[in-house]
Amino acid sequence: KYHYIAWKTIGTSFNFNLSETQNEGLKGISRVDSLDLMLEWAGTEMNLEQKEVLLRQKNEHYLELIQAMDQTEILPGVLTILDFAKDNNVPIALGSASKNAQLILKKLDLLPYFDSIVDGTHVTHSKPNPEVFLLGAKNLNTSANQCVVFEDAAAGVAAAKAAQMVAVGIGDAKELAAADYIFSSLESIDSNLLQSLAAIS
Repeated sequence: KYHYIAWKTIGTSFNFNLSETQNEGLKGISRVDSLDLMLEWAGTEMNLEQKEVLLRQKNEHYLELIQAMDQTEILPGVLTILDFAKDNNVPIALGSASKNAQLILKKLDLLPYFDSIVDGTHVTHSKPNPEVFLLGAKNLNTSANQCVVFEDAAAGVAAAKAAQMVAVGIGDAKELAAADYIFSSLESIDSNLLQSLAAIS
């Protein structure tokens, strides 16, 4: 929600009202690509210098917003899955387009769960390019076909499939139709499926 609030604020600077539906299209992609997409939707052009100003403002606003984050904002089902993975000796990597991933994990006290963190500071290409997931697999010393990716963005699902990984979509079934499994929330994933996914890993 904080990315949405920050992008919506930036959009007002060029008379663009970002909708929640449009925001779904920004999930999983880089900050630069997100701004370019918003400008395209708005029918507006900017030079590189103007874009850099907005990108900096967006990140500053986002960092202000997340200062109040704590464990109460962890989505239901997240800890269940992370604990399951740890209990079954399944290594965990985070693959994110965000350059603030480590900061967020620290604020949510989730950092100890992760064996590898690959974020926007480590990759050249954002999702749907599979680079972020392939690097995560490499860091875990695991082959791609033994990896299971949990994703709430269409770009992320596409990246997982391009990497030859199992994709579990969390959210809108139509938006995430390319995933191997789709659930409305992490809470709705049953333990039997988790056992099956752990066997893949």
